[in-house]
Amino acid sequence: MALQGRRPGDRRVRIARVRPVEEHLEPLRPRRRPVAPGRLLIIAFLVLIAIGTVLLALPISARDGEWTPLLDAWFTATSAVCVTGLVVVVTADHWSGFGQVVLLLLVQLGGFGIMTGSTLVLMLLGRGRRIGLHDRLVAQQTTGELRLGGVLGVVRMVALFTLAAEAIGAVALTVGFLASGQADGPFEAVWWGVFHAVSALNNAGFDLIGAESLAPFQGDWLVLGPIAVLIVIGSLGFAVVADVASRRRWWRLSVESKLVLLTTAVIIGLGTLAFIGLEWDSPRTLGALPVEERPSAALFEVIALRTAGFSTLPTAALLQVTLFVLMAMMFIGGASGSTAGGIKVNTFSLLLAAIVSTVRGDPAASAFGRRFSQDLVNRAMAVALLSLAFLFLTALALNVATPLPFVNVLFETISALGTVGADSGVTPTLDPAGRVIVIAAMFIGRLGPLTLVLVLAARARPVAYRHAEESIRIG
Repeated sequence: MALQGRRPGDRRVRIARVRPVEEHLEPLRPRRRPVAPGRLLIIAFLVLIAIGTVLLALPISARDGEWTPLLDAWFTATSAVCVTGLVVVVTADHWSGFGQVVLLLLVQLGGFGIMTGSTLVLMLLGRGRRIGLHDRLVAQQTTGELRLGGVLGVVRMVALFTLAAEAIGAVALTVGFLASGQADGPFEAVWWGVFHAVSALNNAGFDLIGAESLAPFQGDWLVLGPIAVLIVIGSLGFAVVADVASRRRWWRLSVESKLVLLTTAVIIGLGTLAFIGLEWDSPRTLGALPVEERPSAALFEVIALRTAGFSTLPTAALLQVTLFVLMAMMFIGGASGSTAGGIKVNTFSLLLAAIVSTVRGDPAASAFGRRFSQDLVNRAMAVALLSLAFLFLTALALNVATPLPFVNVLFETISALGTVGADSGVTPTLDPAGRVIVIAAMFIGRLGPLTLVLVLAARARPVAYRHAEESIRIG
């Protein structure tokens, strides 16, 4: 018998009573963007300079056991980390053994940071962080590595290359210092060999000889030879040296390596000829040397003063026209990815190729049968012009703050911006304002061009439209 009110096929649905449950949703945390490699490199250098300043200011770092003034310690730490070599106190006289070790470590770490760029900083400070595609692309701009997957391998090879070159240079210099008789025993000869090998490869210009730099070794090529070779290798950079070592034939080298090698050789050759012609009879420089030693002395001065700052002749005694020749070479500097400063030989070569192509009427800049993109030429032009603008402003500020001859002030400015370390007698006489200006110049000169290139590379993107073309009068 069917139940009343129900028919066959009907179903009864029971709705379960559910108690309301309160859920508290946490607000979404904003995703942190990774620090840009260029900014991370700047932060790393600032931290390293701060640590070096504190260590150098300690009484244990000074020979007299007294506290070093903070501004002097800051200046020296910045000069060491930026591998410049400008000093306000004589390194051999003021710093103790501990202070010299601190200087050596600052130079080494600064050189590593420059040669390996943002990739090395990411590996040291961001350990465990996965290096993404953007970081690898940025590292290519810094190290000159063309293959995307080989950046980390380049970092390891740069470290091995640096240590091997410094070790060979240290052995050669130790032999030279022992043979010269200037070192006080084998231990000091070994320490001098290690210190000057690191300083020379990193184009730092620090020495442990005294106020006269390498003047006591004038004509002693057992010492000057290894230093000159290390300076040139450091100014070429790992990418060029590795390209030469692997391909071993001029026609097989990359276009960049050919440009760097050819331009470097031309600059050193023409600079040496100019130095000989200008200083040959000067009684305070080449004129004081035997005739047979003058060409080799001029060659070393040009190699050292172009990027490193070592000297066997009194720089303050050079003629003003010679200083202008040296300033041009210091402004150009060494190769990209090297320990040398300046706007870089690569930038200068690219702009020179663009000028030659324009004069010849070619549609694009080219060299060795290869064409360069206009975007690359624009970046090189931006680096060169902005460097000139900053040079003008820094020289103006330093000239206002320091009542010294303009040529000496300009030389000091280019030496700081080019992280060369050559001094025409101005640095020790600078007042506190002048020293702060030079500190800023060394830091910006070291990281400014690199950071600018990274920023320009990051902002490069295809556009959906182009403005209408217009023409203006030139010349």
